[in-house]
Amino acid sequence: MTHLRYMKELNNLTRMDEAIKGPIPRWQKKCAETSNLSVNLSLNSSKKLNSSTLGKSPMKNGKTKKTPSKIMRKSPNSQSFKFLTGRATTPAKTPNGGDRFIPSRSTTNFDLSHYKILQQQNAEQDGDRSDISPSKREMQRLMGENLHGGNINNMRVLSYQIKAPAPPDGYQNPLKVLYSQTKTPASVRASTRYIPQNSDRILDAPEIIDDYYLNLVDWSKNNILAVALGPNVYLWDAGTGTIEQLFGLEGNDYVCSVAWIQEGPHLAVGTTIGNTELWDCSQMKRMRVMNGHVTRVGSLSWNSHVLSSGCRLGKIVHHDVRQRDHMISTVNAHNQEICGLKWSPDGQYLASGGNDNMLQIWSLATGQNSQTQPIYSFNHHQAAVKALAWCPWQNNILASGGGTADRTIRFWNCNTGACLNAVDTKSQVCALLWSTNYKEIISGHGYAQNQLTIWKYPMMTKVAELTGHTSRVLHLAMSPDGTTVLSAGADETLRLWKCFQMDPHKKKECSEVRSVASRLKQSIR
Repeated sequence: MTHLRYMKELNNLTRMDEAIKGPIPRWQKKCAETSNLSVNLSLNSSKKLNSSTLGKSPMKNGKTKKTPSKIMRKSPNSQSFKFLTGRATTPAKTPNGGDRFIPSRSTTNFDLSHYKILQQQNAEQDGDRSDISPSKREMQRLMGENLHGGNINNMRVLSYQIKAPAPPDGYQNPLKVLYSQTKTPASVRASTRYIPQNSDRILDAPEIIDDYYLNLVDWSKNNILAVALGPNVYLWDAGTGTIEQLFGLEGNDYVCSVAWIQEGPHLAVGTTIGNTELWDCSQMKRMRVMNGHVTRVGSLSWNSHVLSSGCRLGKIVHHDVRQRDHMISTVNAHNQEICGLKWSPDGQYLASGGNDNMLQIWSLATGQNSQTQPIYSFNHHQAAVKALAWCPWQNNILASGGGTADRTIRFWNCNTGACLNAVDTKSQVCALLWSTNYKEIISGHGYAQNQLTIWKYPMMTKVAELTGHTSRVLHLAMSPDGTTVLSAGADETLRLWKCFQMDPHKKKECSEVRSVASRLKQSIR
């Protein structure tokens, strides 16, 4: 009875203590249960001893007979026996799911923890101060919510929660902010493409003349590259890789310009003595020599059967190669040497750039009628205008580039005469080419990096810069398929850049191109 009364009093005290101090932690309950278990075991053992003593039966000789008692056997599953006896036993295995919590730092807000600790300390120091106004308390509460993204009273220092799996797009939004999200078009996602930074092939060009005002490289529709090296003209077949010498000039004469006709194997060549020669490259023979200039012919441009040539004196001569009297018009276009001359793709406009920093736009018919005054005359460039290129998908858009003192690429609308855009390239602009596969333009530069720059039109953002030349890039030429750009530098090298290759997944099936004989072949004299 004494033992039972003691246990009841102990339980009552425990309940009173829980009511006052709150629930007892689990580890304290475990210790209390262990102590109670040890008391029960000790009492049971004492009872067993007494019962064993009382259970003795007297013998005849006065000795007592011991009654066999039950021996406590070791139970492999008795954790209390192991704990009390202290024997070294194998501990129970940890469950597969784990029996402890390992917090994740990514789910713990240390700034919030520090703030709540300081808030609790300040509250204990201040107590229930009456000098703090309710408005100030409300302001403090609002500041805490704005800084920590919600009501901090509902937040915990340690976050005991299972981390939710990431959404399919890999972005988690803890602030629950709504964003308007739409699917990105495939064209925008694949806007960036791989552009090789190194040239695909390098060809030697010994004795190429380092002269800004000449035009010594041109690539035909038949995939034949014509290069003028000093007094000689060489033909390189890009398909087979064969090289042939077309001709060589004698004496101190040298080649100043080359230009392929749009259709056929005919090549026009300008010389230092003012003559313009016409060669049939399929037969490797000269067709005719056309005069009209007394100084070197540094620029040539074809418009169907009309060949326009510009010389050092600033004069433009139009030749009709079908007629015996080839000279159909002569125009005094510039005060100094003409270094740039380009017909628009539709044949409606002719652009000429000179060393007098002038850009002239002419509207000339392909017949006998011509105009002697330009429709537009631009003086925006501050240096010689050599780089000229017409947009292939907008025939009225012209790009022009200035020399060392100008370094600017300008875009013109020849229907209205307006300057659409101007970009400072920070270096001499020697040549310009439009891409036929992308809405981009490539420029060749001189000092200081001697690089090729690809621009995105019309934003004129840089797509890539191609370096490799050790001297200025004087000339550019485009392959017939529009994928490869050839650059000729003053370092006597020709470099091929595969910078406009089409994506094979987006490339349209090209129809077979039939080789059509030139209609001018029979009529050119």
